[in-house]
Amino acid sequence: MNIKQDIIQRASHVTYIVIVLAACVIGRLVYVQYFQTFKGKFWRDRVAAAIIQRDTIRAMRGNIYASDGSLLATSLPTYVVGLDPTVAKPDYFAKKVDSLGLLLSRIFRDRSATDYTDLVRDARARKRRYVLLNRRRVTFQERQMMIKWPFFRSSAKVAARGGVLRPHYERYHPFGNMAKRTIGDLDAKTGRGLIGLEASFQQQLAGKNAVGLVEILSGGIRKPVNDGPDMKPESGMDLYTTIDVNFQDMAETALRSALEKYNAAKGCVIVMEVATGEIRAMANLTRKDDGYVENFNHALAGRTDPGSTFKLATMMALMEEKAISLNQMVATGGGSMTYNGLGIHDAKRGGAGTITARQVFEKSSNVGTHLLMRSYFYKRPDLYCQYLRRFRLTQPTGIHMKGEATPVVRNPDMKGWSKVSLTSMSYGYEMQITPLQMLTFYNAVANDGKWVRPMIVKQIKKAEDVVEEFKPYVAPEPICSRETARKAKELLRGVVKQGTARHIDNPYYAIAGKTGTAQKIINGRYKVGKYYTSFIGYFPADNPKYSCITVVDSPQGDNIDLLYAGAVAAPVFREVADRIVAYDIRMHAPIRPGSQQPRPADGLLAGYSDDLHTISATLNLKSEPSTEGWVEATPAGRWKSRPTRPDRIPDVRGLTLRDALFLLENRGLRVAVEGHGKVKDQSLEPGTQLVANTPITLTLN
Repeated sequence: MNIKQDIIQRASHVTYIVIVLAACVIGRLVYVQYFQTFKGKFWRDRVAAAIIQRDTIRAMRGNIYASDGSLLATSLPTYVVGLDPTVAKPDYFAKKVDSLGLLLSRIFRDRSATDYTDLVRDARARKRRYVLLNRRRVTFQERQMMIKWPFFRSSAKVAARGGVLRPHYERYHPFGNMAKRTIGDLDAKTGRGLIGLEASFQQQLAGKNAVGLVEILSGGIRKPVNDGPDMKPESGMDLYTTIDVNFQDMAETALRSALEKYNAAKGCVIVMEVATGEIRAMANLTRKDDGYVENFNHALAGRTDPGSTFKLATMMALMEEKAISLNQMVATGGGSMTYNGLGIHDAKRGGAGTITARQVFEKSSNVGTHLLMRSYFYKRPDLYCQYLRRFRLTQPTGIHMKGEATPVVRNPDMKGWSKVSLTSMSYGYEMQITPLQMLTFYNAVANDGKWVRPMIVKQIKKAEDVVEEFKPYVAPEPICSRETARKAKELLRGVVKQGTARHIDNPYYAIAGKTGTAQKIINGRYKVGKYYTSFIGYFPADNPKYSCITVVDSPQGDNIDLLYAGAVAAPVFREVADRIVAYDIRMHAPIRPGSQQPRPADGLLAGYSDDLHTISATLNLKSEPSTEGWVEATPAGRWKSRPTRPDRIPDVRGLTLRDALFLLENRGLRVAVEGHGKVKDQSLEPGTQLVANTPITLTLN
């Protein structure tokens, strides 16, 4: 063997030895890290237990309230329960540890009292500075009990002896999914608002988090090193919205019913107060699987061709220029024509023939609208676009809420403008506008031309102190003259009286509005039978209080004629309006003092005296019960007491079903119901001996 080979062989041996030593070191490290114990505990846990770092304790997020003070969103605290067993003095610890174990076993019900006592004693023996007593977080009510326990009890003179209750806040919506997309939601990891009001007012709602030192213990448990001022977070401010929970429920119920009836893809309803712009309801539903959910704010961000509802802007521009008379005749012929290669068609088969300009709007004639536009604006496209800007249809409304889409309304300077763009725009195509933006325009017409910005938040409060207050914003310049606004109101009322929405007219209050049926674009082409239907209007028409838009997108059915807005979206508007008029007593003339309401010819009148007192005071009625409890009316129109012994079958005749169920079911009776209205008859004779679980049938009329 030569010298070179000898050197190579020795070097190889050294390399092998180094590799073996490195493997031994690595193996030892792995063993120490994951397998070796010291006093019964893995080293990795002992190392983790010694880590101290800065941590953030989230502040309690502010509440979101409805217009009547009802909670729409709030943060409910839950608490992690821990203990530093080294804090208490030996005599106190020995005296109280058994009691603590018993109390812990009663509240958590997963271990015996002895197990909890042994857990705490073992932690003290090992000088552990913190032990997690249970992974389940306790509620606020449970916390109130626990702060009276040994080790957790404190006073002005004596601090808690090691007990730690660290809060965590979870967002809760008392009304479930109502207005969920409007209220918004939080990011589960960061706690920041993701959408809706939660995101729009994140800074105000979030409050000020606390930052301090925590000790990272086994299993990722975080124990505060101290409870100094820096570890006390500052709660967020509260949001007071304009949402009325009753209006919101009416809107969502009517919308859901229509979407289910037509198996529609999505829809929305917005209800706004005319004078102030305050939004009382904003419902958004989208089909998902077999139901409808609020996962997108169509009202705020759902841009689309508005269709015939846009004809109001066209008519108003013509009237502002005094280019038309509402009584002038327009020859619409057979309801179909071609202009520069663009086919223009009316929904009514066979057309309407020669009609007035007023009827062009009421019957929603595309051909008639085109002819009126051609007579004036086709040579002045810039002037028409100026009016759209004046009507505030080319800019967002500026509502204090993130996510509002910017409208896309063409003008001659934009790319894509063609020789038929003005024609399409005149009856609501070649543009993208949201429902909220269209409603705000109609609201201005109802408001005699005064444009009001929509608002959904009225106040931001810190406890009882108002930090910021939002006032209604009215644009300094009206969108049109009072004369044009008056004529526009006539046109909208005519649509409901004798036009495309005449079937929602009623003798109790007047509705004014406009239907809109826009064909949807499928694979780049407008498709017959695929519609975006809407109705925008206000009520009462003679003294507008509320404006409203209802949208039902992509309704389905065998008869295309029954998929237009007049048959689909307008009835939703009527249902919402009916319920609001019935609910809002401010819309009704007050009853004169002393006036007596007629009583039904048949059937008893009965009820609970407190309820009748409230009704009489609210409606200013003269007749009020003078007795307490359950009462019934005499033939003379007075009230007398109705006995309701707990051991006898009560007399529920004349009561509402709700009151009757309260009396009967609380006595253990099984109730069946026939008919609707108030209780006319009951199968068991009043006053007979009561036997629990006995069936009883109520006949309503």
